[in-house]
Amino acid sequence: MTDSLPYLVSLFIGIGLAAATGFRVFLPIFFLSLGTYLKIIPLDADYAWIGSLPAVIATGIATLTEIIAYYIPFVDNILDSITVPLATIAGSMLFASQFTEVNNWIQWSLAIIAGGGTAATISSVLAGTRAASSTTTAGVGNPVLSTVETIGSTIMSIFAIFIPVLSGILVLIMLYFAIKYGKKLYYKISGKKQQNKFKDSTY
Repeated sequence: MTDSLPYLVSLFIGIGLAAATGFRVFLPIFFLSLGTYLKIIPLDADYAWIGSLPAVIATGIATLTEIIAYYIPFVDNILDSITVPLATIAGSMLFASQFTEVNNWIQWSLAIIAGGGTAATISSVLAGTRAASSTTTAGVGNPVLSTVETIGSTIMSIFAIFIPVLSGILVLIMLYFAIKYGKKLYYKISGKKQQNKFKDSTY
């Protein structure tokens, strides 16, 4: 049991950071970079560059830019189209950074499935929610959603680093609701598209 404990902790940290990228791509990377730079988070030599001062500055600037951009009307919707694949890559990378002691095949298989999958699921549902908000509120509700996303990413990043077990539990809860809500949102949008096609065909 004690031999598997480090792997369980790494799993919770990796999945928590991956989930955080689903909310904001660069914020969890910045937290990991800053934590490594301050010697709070130990990382393998292969990922030591994340804790360098240039990396801290670069991820800090990228984080601020991303947060501000999401408060600009129409730009937020454009960003959603590119942040889903970016979140998948970032989630995979952050997850992989916690499993450097296993062979590369297992490391990256887990990273893509668990890390990338978690980030992609959360990011996709949030992108769909923003699209629905843009349609139903003419974009007025989008800043509220952006604020919730930033807070969510911050909380998940902090929990993943300092309370990894709790972050793992939260991720499971979020994935449950994300999948459940995502299905409803998909069927709702698909239904509207079918209705529009039917209306167009009647003319």
